Amino acid sequence: MDSDEVKKQWETRSGEYSPAYYAHHGPDETSETLREIFERFLDADAAILELGCGSGRHLAHLHEHGFERLSGIDLNGDSFDVMAETYPGLASAGTFHHGAIEAVVEGFEDGRFDAVYSVETLQHIHPDVEWVFEEIARITGDVLVTVENEGEADIARSAPTEVNYVTDDVPLYYRNWRHVFDRLGFVEVDAERGKRDTLRAFRRA
Repeated sequence: MDSDEVKKQWETRSGEYSPAYYAHHGPDETSETLREIFERFLDADAAILELGCGSGRHLAHLHEHGFERLSGIDLNGDSFDVMAETYPGLASAGTFHHGAIEAVVEGFEDGRFDAVYSVETLQHIHPDVEWVFEEIARITGDVLVTVENEGEADIARSAPTEVNYVTDDVPLYYRNWRHVFDRLGFVEVDAERGKRDTLRAFRRA
């Protein structure tokens, strides 16, 4: 499966794991943890970008707790219709971009955002477009957070990207995100491994 086929899986996704699916579930413990990290390191006027924002449940939680300069990118155009219906305050206050992450982030200047984060999004980036990780690092001014599935075992720094296929043959690429971002100028300041995902918080070195 090439990178275009992977993107098509998410561009038109409906039902399980769609924007409406996540809007129905709403903010969760991950939303709260993200807020706690940003409150720890940033002021309320910090510019924050979510990669793969979907209908905006995590951003909505941040908005409800005083963060106002919020942005998001998502490949699925339905995300923004669902957001307008479910989180109208966020939809009107935030800035949102419809497109693939690699197509959007190149247009941002260096250090454009005080914080950038992803929740179960970077794990779907095809190896052919791994260059986008450098772009993500470039646009991040201070705090970077990944909440991604890294697989069952520790991944060696030199190990090739491992792939697993989940629902509907959607590929999930296992990476150790500390290994990815420490070579791009970030230092890990927090890490917590959950039942499925590993949360890693980084700050620019």
